[in-house]
Amino acid sequence: MKMISAIIRPHRLQDVKESLSEIGVAGMTVTDVRGAGRQKGQVERYRGSEYSIDLLAKCKIEIAVADDQCEEVIQAIRKGAHTGEIGDGKIFIMPLEDSMRIRTGERGEDSL
Repeated sequence: MKMISAIIRPHRLQDVKESLSEIGVAGMTVTDVRGAGRQKGQVERYRGSEYSIDLLAKCKIEIAVADDQCEEVIQAIRKGAHTGEIGDGKIFIMPLEDSMRIRTGERGEDSL
């Protein structure tokens, strides 16, 4: 099993959810986060004063998948999140040792 974490632009979340839905992925966790990368923030003007926003608002999506579904999920996330500009985000893939469905006690891929 794999744990896929993706950091994306907030306004692309709906597109990513639709891409994932097309391949049959329904379960995910979405968190509003802030971060900085190559985009290095942005400069805003408010009442004539400039100020820098170092940490930009992003969404973090976490999805646990079976090994054979991993590449398909990664491509679906990329398809939904891609704009071609700096700040599109990142996808991280980590091994997932085990999982358990609390209600039934199922473990491993059966719990997904």
